[in-house]
Amino acid sequence: MTQSTFAQIGSALREHQRFAVLSHVRPDGDALGSQLALGLSLQQLGKDVTIWNEDGLLEKYGFLPGGERLTQPRAPQDFDVAIALDTATQIRLGTAGESVRSAKTWINIDHHPSNPGYGDLVHIDPAAPATGQILFELIQNEKLPIDRGIAENLFVAISTDTGSFQYPNTTARTFEIGAELLRCGVDVGRVSQLLYENYPRRRTELLRELLGTMRFEGHGKVASFSLSLKVAADLGVKPEDNEGLIDHLRAIHGVIVAVFFEELADGKVRVSMRSKSDAADVCAICQKFGGGGHKLAAGARVRGTLAEVEQKVLEAICDVINCNS
Repeated sequence: MTQSTFAQIGSALREHQRFAVLSHVRPDGDALGSQLALGLSLQQLGKDVTIWNEDGLLEKYGFLPGGERLTQPRAPQDFDVAIALDTATQIRLGTAGESVRSAKTWINIDHHPSNPGYGDLVHIDPAAPATGQILFELIQNEKLPIDRGIAENLFVAISTDTGSFQYPNTTARTFEIGAELLRCGVDVGRVSQLLYENYPRRRTELLRELLGTMRFEGHGKVASFSLSLKVAADLGVKPEDNEGLIDHLRAIHGVIVAVFFEELADGKVRVSMRSKSDAADVCAICQKFGGGGHKLAAGARVRGTLAEVEQKVLEAICDVINCNS
C-alpha cells in the first residue's frame, strides 16, 4: 500500500506544474522542514512552487536552507496541486489553505492518527515519528531530487518531532534515515547547535515565569503551567518561544501527563499535552475538546478563561489516569 500510494503521489508531482506546499498554523520544525524539503525538491524538478504558512518562517528556523522561499500567503491563487503536510485537519492550514482558490488535486501527507484523510491523494502513517520521515521515504522511493539543503530540512523535521531522537516513536529506521541524511552532507553538530543551543534570552525569561505558575495534581501525576496574555505581552515573547518548554514538566519524576495552557486573544486557551505512558492517551483527551494529535503529544483550543479551561481539562486528565490511586 505504501509503494502504491507513493507511486500515485510521485506521478502527480511529475505530471503537474503549479504547486502550493502548505502546513499548519503555529508551525514546528517538522512542519517547516517538511515544507521546505518538498518545495525545494519540486523546484529542482522544474516546477512552479509556492510555499505558504500562515505564520511565515519562524525566527528560530531562519537558518533552514531555502527559508526565504517560505512566505505568508498573499492574494488567493489557483494551483494544479495543493499539498498539505503534517496537518491533522484542513482548517489548521489557516490562511494558507484559504488562499488556495482552486486546485485540481489535494495531497495530504501526515503522521497524525486523528487525521480524517481529507484530500484526493492521502498518505497517513501514524507509525512514522515525523512527516519528514515520510517525505524521505517518498523522495527515496520516487527518486525525487535530494541535496544537502533538502537533507538538512528533513533532518530538522525528524530531529524536532522525535525530541532529538529520544521519544518512544523513534525507530531503527529513523536512525537509518538520519545516517542517510548525514551522508547527503548534513553537519549534525552545526544543525543541532542552531536548533537547541541558540535560543533568545526572552525564552528563558518566559520559562522562569512559567515555572512560577507550576502546579501538580493527582499525587504528582499531572503537572501544568500557564501563560496569560498579560505576561506574554510584558515579556515581549513570540508564540514560537513556547516550543519545547512543556518538556521541563514532562521530565519530572512521577509526572505522567504535562500540560501547557496559553491564553489567546480570541477568548480561547491553547492547550498542549504530553504523556509518558500509552495508558494516558492525550490525543483522546484532546479530542474531547475538539483537538487531536498523537497518543503521547496532542493539543486543543478551548473556549473559556484561563482558570475555567485549566479546571475542566485537568479534571478530564485525572479521570483518565485515575489520579486518586
